[in-house]
Amino acid sequence: MDLLLASTSPIRGTLLANAGVPHGAVPPEVDEASAKAGFTGSDAELACTLAEAKALSVGRNHPGALVIGSDSIVSVGGRRFSKPGGRGEAAEHLRFFSGRTMQLTSAVVLSRDGAVEWRHASEARLQVRPLGEAFIETYLEADWPEVSYCVGVFRLEGPGVQLFSEIEGDHFTVLGLPLLPLLEALRDRGVLPS
Repeated sequence: MDLLLASTSPIRGTLLANAGVPHGAVPPEVDEASAKAGFTGSDAELACTLAEAKALSVGRNHPGALVIGSDSIVSVGGRRFSKPGGRGEAAEHLRFFSGRTMQLTSAVVLSRDGAVEWRHASEARLQVRPLGEAFIETYLEADWPEVSYCVGVFRLEGPGVQLFSEIEGDHFTVLGLPLLPLLEALRDRGVLPS
């Protein structure tokens, strides 16, 4: 059976590869801005909705394949954030995050032939330390454009770890793919040996 990741995210692909999960990667075709516009549900519901849309998008062109869709939502101070539109906006996001708690919700789904078979969402809380202007400038200089592709303007596996004073929650959730529940779901479907 074909297993496809509906993502071009290097970290999600690396997490699967490192866990020994053979898969292909196909970019989804989803208008995330439209999906987010006016959405009134919870962050977990929105993350699942986006993950489902990605998986179903890829599945349309790959009949019979089991497709993994995933998405992450970042909220700070009751406001949802998307990936920054440029370096100036990234700096604005970091100023807003400074000294606050970031709620990061990651969802993962499995779909096949136009139907979602399984979904899971989990949440982490990341305490952003107070960030000075010099740090923000140095940080963006060092990790741009890589963090431009990241909601929350950080890569925990890189210099982004310096943004935080405390993290509560599953490491893989923070990286954008709740891996342990996904591996269990893949074992349940016979994709991985149990």
